[in-house]
Amino acid sequence: RNFNLHIAVAPTKNSERTEWFLEKATEIGIDAVTPINCEHSERTVVKPERLQKVLISAMKQSIKAYLPILHESISFKNFIDQQKKFSGQKFIAHCYDTPKESLQKLVKKGTDVLILIGPEGDFGKTEVDVAIKNGFIPVSLSSSRLRTETAALVACHTVNLANE
Repeated sequence: RNFNLHIAVAPTKNSERTEWFLEKATEIGIDAVTPINCEHSERTVVKPERLQKVLISAMKQSIKAYLPILHESISFKNFIDQQKKFSGQKFIAHCYDTPKESLQKLVKKGTDVLILIGPEGDFGKTEVDVAIKNGFIPVSLSSSRLRTETAALVACHTVNLANE
């Protein structure tokens, strides 16, 4: 592929929903996933061994030649600090009633993409502000309010479609 897709997503309270996202995103095409702990996160501990097994199984089932990288869980602030030198497109999907463009309209074909997806209850307002100050562009994924894992999957699919 001529682009990389990295999604940083807050783990869902129900771990099966996070596993579902990883399985489907692997089938569609994703390069890296980072679990992020946010202000409103209800689950701050993930089982990386279990998530890695889900990724491997999905890779085999979908006959993908590439296993997505599962990064260690990290705090939102530390993740943002680590991304200062990321040269691709950086987006944050949130539900606040502020101006946002559709992700579909902004994704540039052939460009690396990093997307932040918040927890149930969304990112804290301060988190959104910090992300924007660090170059993340606020985006909308749908006219509907989506569950965390659905939002992450929609983002994954949107980027892949833009790169077909």
